[in-house]
Amino acid sequence: MTLLQQAGAAVLLLSVTLSLQCGGAAALILWIRSIPRETREVQVFHCAALVMQTTVAVIVLHGIVILLWASCYRWLCFPSWESAFYFSASSYATVGYGDVVLSSKWRLLGPLESMVGMLMSGVSIGLLFAAVTHLVDGDSRSRLPLHPKPANPDQIGLRQRRHCYLRGPRSNV
Repeated sequence: MTLLQQAGAAVLLLSVTLSLQCGGAAALILWIRSIPRETREVQVFHCAALVMQTTVAVIVLHGIVILLWASCYRWLCFPSWESAFYFSASSYATVGYGDVVLSSKWRLLGPLESMVGMLMSGVSIGLLFAAVTHLVDGDSRSRLPLHPKPANPDQIGLRQRRHCYLRGPRSNV
């Protein structure tokens, strides 16, 4: 029965965590896309404020997930909110000091939260990178085309030379 209880709690926590993270990431993506791309009109302080807002939103999103796991730990394992939040934050950040541990009945939830924390941190780094890239690209359309045209070597200053390994270089034919 213990393994079934752990699996049920894990599935529930993972479902809610992924829903929160995916919903938050989707909202941030929509917000980043709504930022105007004309960087000539955007001032330095405005760009810094946008990056700071994105960073704060990501930190708040992680804090909500940590609080979700802490509330589960408080309900199942720990007598105080301080211990539950401390354990959840150190597990989520993959620090894991070991001074506060879960009871043996629920100890598989700690490593699960660490895996979720690592994955969600990667998603957050991707979101921050997207926000900065959005601001840096500006109104340039330097995207790679779907069907690139082959480059003419004469246009880009490259000339191909065929080499014959036995007789030396040959001219282009």
